[in-house]
Amino acid sequence: MPSTPDNVPETPRVISPSPSFSDRSDARDEYPAPTTRSASRRQHLSGVSEESSGSGRSRSPPPVTPRGSTRQRRSNPMIPASPPSANGKDSNGFLSPKLPDALRDVSRSPSPLGLIPLHSRYRNFIHRHEIPRKLLHVSIGFLTLGLYSRGIQTLQITPVLFSALVPIAVTDIVRHRSEKVNKFYIRCVGALMRETEVSGYNGVIWYLLGAYVVLRFFPKDVGVMGVLLLSWCDTAASTVGRLYGRYTPRLRPGKSLAGTLAAWFVGVVTAATFWGWFVPYIGTFPNDPEDAFMFTGRLNLLPNCVRGLLGWRPSSSGVISGPLALGVMSVVSGVVAAGSEFIDLWSWDDNLTIPVLSGLGLWGFLKVFG
Repeated sequence: MPSTPDNVPETPRVISPSPSFSDRSDARDEYPAPTTRSASRRQHLSGVSEESSGSGRSRSPPPVTPRGSTRQRRSNPMIPASPPSANGKDSNGFLSPKLPDALRDVSRSPSPLGLIPLHSRYRNFIHRHEIPRKLLHVSIGFLTLGLYSRGIQTLQITPVLFSALVPIAVTDIVRHRSEKVNKFYIRCVGALMRETEVSGYNGVIWYLLGAYVVLRFFPKDVGVMGVLLLSWCDTAASTVGRLYGRYTPRLRPGKSLAGTLAAWFVGVVTAATFWGWFVPYIGTFPNDPEDAFMFTGRLNLLPNCVRGLLGWRPSSSGVISGPLALGVMSVVSGVVAAGSEFIDLWSWDDNLTIPVLSGLGLWGFLKVFG
């Protein structure tokens, strides 16, 4: 078309490119311009290629979960997933069953680590109920009564206890310094050990030491009673506490009301049987030391110092004897046994604290009221 001075020239058509991803935030009123699907796909691919080239590694697609999978999605990614359990049951990875902390504290030795092979192989017989260990524990009391019936004095037993204590303690020190010796030791006597004793000292050491102290430094009847209370009351408290402690109040960590009552009851029966039947049946021996028996069937209602202040003569009233005195002595023995089993003395082993505290309790009571 021929141009004339009156014709207006055409305005050139300018096509602006689509805003990039970085330019969208600068759009007016923060609303991006419309973008086609092909442009969006190109921008996404370019962003992925830039990220992979910047990081130096490719991003693998997320794994696809197959249909029918029973994997549960965790709501909080900061909580670690629980380990797989065997046979579809919940497991805490230990030998002992998964229990609440309140119930687990009832047991003094849950043995959860699986360090002793026999505990894993004979879980109910050794690990859970400690049958071999308890049989040895109880047998010491009957052995003590057997030696007593033969007229063997307590001061004749203490050298034997000390002779056995030294090599056992030395063996424990050696095995803690040699892993091979420790493994061989565990293989031989693992049935009598708790798993806390794998890296600690064997309870036999404290048992021998406690028996040595109570037989060496207390009178004959008090020393024998200290060993009997250790042998039988401690076993009763442990057994009953593990079986029924969860149904009774917890007195402190590792001690339940059921176990403490069992120790008290066995202490009462032991004292009544020892002073009421066994000692009169066996009788005395010619080689018994002077003042071998603190309890002679008589108890003072008031201490001797108080009786002196009141002007009471030793043969006057205020003295009980016979079955009543035996009953009071038995109840006191039960209280002493339960208390010594309950007290935690600087976290010392109870095989040491029970006989020593029992001997002190009985000796103190008879010193005042005997």
